Amino acid sequence: MELRHLRYFATVAETCHFGQAAQRLRMAQPALSQAIRQLEAELGTPLFVRTTRQVALTPAGEFLRDEARRVLEALDDSVRGVQRIAEGRLGQVRMGFTGTATLSYLPRIARSMRRHLPAVALEVHSDLLTSAQCDRLRAGSLDMGVLRPPIRGDGIGLRLLEVEPLVLAMSADHRLAAEPVIAMADLRTENFIGYVSTDSVVNDAVLRSCRTAGFSPHIAHEAAGTDVLLALVAGGLGIAVLPASARALPLAGVVFRDLADAETVDLALAWRDGTDSALIRSTLDVLTDSLPTDPQSAEADR
Repeated sequence: MELRHLRYFATVAETCHFGQAAQRLRMAQPALSQAIRQLEAELGTPLFVRTTRQVALTPAGEFLRDEARRVLEALDDSVRGVQRIAEGRLGQVRMGFTGTATLSYLPRIARSMRRHLPAVALEVHSDLLTSAQCDRLRAGSLDMGVLRPPIRGDGIGLRLLEVEPLVLAMSADHRLAAEPVIAMADLRTENFIGYVSTDSVVNDAVLRSCRTAGFSPHIAHEAAGTDVLLALVAGGLGIAVLPASARALPLAGVVFRDLADAETVDLALAWRDGTDSALIRSTLDVLTDSLPTDPQSAEADR
């Protein structure tokens, strides 16, 4: 059975009129009648009862009409799916997020993709350091990431999203809690709480800020994530210097204050450079249009 014969039959079955069906199909009526007769001969049974007044379906024709609808609808859905995949509008994007970037950018990215790419599923991998994201991007187990440059090695495309200030987190009863803005030098005698990893971009920025202020920080405790880090701060075990997006994690007993002279940390959208994936390119286009990306950044800046 040829697919075109099935479409011809479905159109005649819908109209029960060979002339109208031929007009819809933009073909000559004799050719349509011949195609239906060929289909009936192939199936070994009549599909229509033809009289001078009307055309009606036989019981076999009624059965085939329902099956033809199901088959043709499924085929049309498949064709649309293939087209959406080719256009980068159907599939799954595996995206990594580093630290507090999950709080500040995951909601915006999810909303943008739901609005502009509703058939694309977002698979979230949170609390991944920059180095781990780059390794996964190169290996192909991540498609995109929100990370903190700088990165090591080649093969990663970047678009700068934000230059984020560092802020101070301390317990609500800390001696500096009443100050609206604090200088790094005021923290020289404090116990610091940092992140566990030696690859942390935030740790490096905090260390440079302290050294510029003339001291090396005393790291009293380390935490694997920002939630645990802030819990240690709330317990009065030390202070923490971390990206301003951590303010989105309110915790009783913790206050945040601006720092007058701390460094900043960058946040960037990352992907495997040179990708030929239509899905990744369309996602990049959507996020570039919807997120406040730095106008000076180029797609392959590193």
